Amino acid sequence: MGLIKISEHLNGVILFKPQIFEDERGFFMETWRSDQFAEWGLPTIFLQDNHSSSVKGVIRGMHFQFDPPMGKLIRVTSGSAFVVEVDIRHNSPTLGQWIGFDLTAENKHLIWVPPGFANGFLATSDYCEMQYKCTALWNKNGESAINWNDPKIGIDWQFEQPLLSEKDKNAQMLDEWLLQEAAKKLSI
Repeated sequence: MGLIKISEHLNGVILFKPQIFEDERGFFMETWRSDQFAEWGLPTIFLQDNHSSSVKGVIRGMHFQFDPPMGKLIRVTSGSAFVVEVDIRHNSPTLGQWIGFDLTAENKHLIWVPPGFANGFLATSDYCEMQYKCTALWNKNGESAINWNDPKIGIDWQFEQPLLSEKDKNAQMLDEWLLQEAAKKLSI
């Protein structure tokens, strides 16, 4: 039982599908196993679980936490979403590149997102619920966001008029974040 790796992207983002046991009563699946994550060299301790709901057309993101760095195991439990990950790791060969996945309650896929990625999603169904396990506790002073529509990244959301929070409307561009981080390193 457990998870099956489907694919790996951008040097760390992993798409999983669970083994599903289904009959006329419904289904059963394991959404995380510490022994499998340990075998794959992934974190086995999660400190916080989050659950959000969104209506169709909402974009949340591109969010990340840098202090302490946060990894996430993400799944959609109701509806569907186009989930996007952007590599914002300074020395990564895939810096600034993105990958998108269609996660749905029906396909039951999960994504492992290591620290150093900005995460966002577009709710593509009338109603969408997303759940994610986090490797760090939320820190208001240690979080940030990259603009969902940064032209240098070029995410193809395939949606023209998203519903956005003020935070997401005013998020910085990736180049601004990289300059800010470089300045911090120089001042140490």
